[in-house]
Amino acid sequence: MVLSHPGSPSLSCRPQEDPFLLLESTFHAVQEILRRRQGLPLLRTWIEVPYGEEEITLLEEEVLPALKRCLARLNELDGRLLAEQELLQRCLFEADRAALARMDWAIG
Repeated sequence: MVLSHPGSPSLSCRPQEDPFLLLESTFHAVQEILRRRQGLPLLRTWIEVPYGEEEITLLEEEVLPALKRCLARLNELDGRLLAEQELLQRCLFEADRAALARMDWAIG
């Protein structure tokens, strides 16, 4: 059995199908955009009025921290599931090893 770990492609979905990787990528992209903006307004594609200081402050003080909390919680969930998956893998390995030992005993 091959196991994946958080951040790696899983056996059941491709990275581009993982909405949580998209969320993390978006978080880092918004951080980078805000870092580089250097006091300039942020243009939006569907509205004519760009984000000004007030909207940018809300992004920095409310939106980014909310995304960060969400990502931290997802990491907690991933960690729990990974621990359960590793325990299951160890149990299956031990069961296989015990079955092989019984077969060796029966043959030998």
